[in-house]
Amino acid sequence: MPAPTVIHDRRDGYHVLTLNRPDRLNAFNDELHAALREALASCAAEDECRAVVLTGAGRGFCAGQDLSNRVNMGDERPDLGATLEANYNPLVRAIRALPKPVICAVNGVAAGAGANIALACDIVIAAKSAKFIQAFSKIGLVPDSGGTWFLPRLLGEARAKGLALTAQPLSADDAERWGLIWKVVDDADLMAEAEAQARAFADGPTAAYALTKQAIHAAGTNTLDQQLDLERDYQRQAGFSDDYKEGVAAFMEKRKPDYRKR
Repeated sequence: MPAPTVIHDRRDGYHVLTLNRPDRLNAFNDELHAALREALASCAAEDECRAVVLTGAGRGFCAGQDLSNRVNMGDERPDLGATLEANYNPLVRAIRALPKPVICAVNGVAAGAGANIALACDIVIAAKSAKFIQAFSKIGLVPDSGGTWFLPRLLGEARAKGLALTAQPLSADDAERWGLIWKVVDDADLMAEAEAQARAFADGPTAAYALTKQAIHAAGTNTLDQQLDLERDYQRQAGFSDDYKEGVAAFMEKRKPDYRKR
């Protein structure tokens, strides 16, 4: 049997999804797209999954699109817009909409769409050896998979244009310093750090995490008045939840809340 293109490990309270085409630096083909979307849908549907870790097998996280896959199809002028519509855009939307935290553990290179799939996640933890490369301009393309949306919001226009136009690699240390990612750790500590964060999320108030994600995502296009109204509505929803009831009870009783008991 061929190896699965995504390894889906179910842990206590969280799932680990590993892109598994290490011989191609986990570059995307149709099979990998389908397998990853299926795995994310499973994570969304399973109540026992309260957080997700996304990482790559081998020496890199993801090199973006597998160009050899297109060359082998003999199409010199493929409809790349159709590719985005069918594969990359649904993938980014699935990650952003997942109602639980998604942690990306970036091991090695994250290039092209691979870099932007990482940025679509909620928390990005990178190994010191990791590099983020907006490689699109090297082959005459435009950043996709949300790159032109994420980069200016996270870094500002000047740095976004610099990365996109020059295609220069950005080290993990600089990515952390610039505010592109959450944290850099030693290579040997990457998965331990990512899974420790996943366990912490698994023990936390999942409904509040989902609402927090939605609120922060909405802030990029809302006015202040719209955002204040959204916070009102989401806080009302959170205040009616069992998680809030448990959190207050634990605070008053001076104990750790047990959000997973229900």
